[in-house]
Amino acid sequence: MPSTAPTPTNRGHWLTLVVVGLAQLMVVLDATVVNVALPSAQADLGFSDGQRQWIITAYSLAFGSLLLLGGRLSDLMGRKRTFIIGLIGFALASALGGAAGTFELLVAARALQGVFGALLAPTALAVLTTTFTVPKERARAFGVFGAIAGAGGAVGLLLGGILTEALDWRWVLYINVFIAGFALVGALRYIPRIARSGPRPRLDVPGTVLVSGGLFGLVYGFSHAESDGWGSPLTWGMLAAAVVLLVAFVLWQRRGAHPLLPLSIVLDRNRGAAYLSVMVAGAGMFGVFLFVTYYLQTTLEYSPIQTGLSFLPMIGMLVLAAQLGTNIFVPRFGPKVLVPIGMTLGVIGMIWLTFLGSSSTYAASILPPLMVMGFAMGTIMPASMQTATLGVDRRFAGVASATVNTSQQVGGSIGTALLNTLAATAAADYLAGHPAATPDVAVDAALASYATAYWWGAGFFAVGAVISALLFRRRGNGLSLSHAPADEERTGAGVG
Repeated sequence: MPSTAPTPTNRGHWLTLVVVGLAQLMVVLDATVVNVALPSAQADLGFSDGQRQWIITAYSLAFGSLLLLGGRLSDLMGRKRTFIIGLIGFALASALGGAAGTFELLVAARALQGVFGALLAPTALAVLTTTFTVPKERARAFGVFGAIAGAGGAVGLLLGGILTEALDWRWVLYINVFIAGFALVGALRYIPRIARSGPRPRLDVPGTVLVSGGLFGLVYGFSHAESDGWGSPLTWGMLAAAVVLLVAFVLWQRRGAHPLLPLSIVLDRNRGAAYLSVMVAGAGMFGVFLFVTYYLQTTLEYSPIQTGLSFLPMIGMLVLAAQLGTNIFVPRFGPKVLVPIGMTLGVIGMIWLTFLGSSSTYAASILPPLMVMGFAMGTIMPASMQTATLGVDRRFAGVASATVNTSQQVGGSIGTALLNTLAATAAADYLAGHPAATPDVAVDAALASYATAYWWGAGFFAVGAVISALLFRRRGNGLSLSHAPADEERTGAGVG
């Protein structure tokens, strides 16, 4: 007997999408929602500027390093059970952080959020993958989900600004309790519990240790480079250790009896292209959020709420592009056409941002490139995410979904560290060439640093355009988004 619950109705499918969308939004926005609230939290708890980064890093380290484990646990424990555990844990960790009276407790709560986020994010995508098997429904669902994944960072900036100014910095964490509560009620009602058939698979413990350690070293190394620079021995030590551990992980997966991540998942040409596309988009997108936020708040002196509102048109274009792409263009042209177009739009948007100056106006100079960037992300993310999980055996839907989230997280970490370093170097070079320490020189140095970051971000998207154009298969050659997931996904032994 394959299932202990009836197959959800069409209405049930869409309510499932609402539930997993809430969970995904909560996890993604928590990567940025705290940023705007940091000055208020620092004034309240009295921690130093050097300690401040750990409020962000604690979350990203736990989240990034445990994603593949979280995805595999959802395969082994069951999607519904893992999803509920993740929601409850995330809500409790958020409540703990909101009530924190010390810096140490806040950091611990943020790390716990990352742990349970690593359970939630891949499980949410896996639920979507195994729920929507009809091609037309699947396209629409991934359009919504991809839009949430792409827009979550901007929503976090807006929500962080509103909650910090209107209420208190602690509400950027407390709000998760309410979001998780709504999602939990929906999960209990609308996510089906599917029974396992066949023997219980085992967890690949050596593989888990290797990949978790490797991802930890990778995220920590780039985070450390962002704060302490590339000259730090710890930065290179962590990155070198990460490379060694990840190579060992790949070698182990080739011979392990119960691999954590079967290499066939990532070596498939379409899925590999999708993972790389998500990574490149993550690297470029974090650059937009970071440096446009700096520009609006420090150069144009926008308030946190004004900064968040400035990103709303970008979110609107992202949602529009996601729906047009997944419902009309991807079924007709496939990711081989759509993703490179999105990457090219990313190049255009980034180059456009390099023209921003100290007297630029929002409507004429900031709004147009942000809308282009939104359309670019809405074109890239849903098509890539849909392709990244298409045709995967149901038994490995969780870990395949986790690889999508890992790609985005690693891309964001790499992009933030590299762009920050390049921007800081550009600012220092500008100041060295203009020794007069006037306010105008300082402003121009900042603008030069932002422009450098945007040019390199354009380079990221240009590389992504070439990679996606070369790697994605043509429609009809291999996996196609116009077909339902592989039979093995629908009938294979697994846990729902």
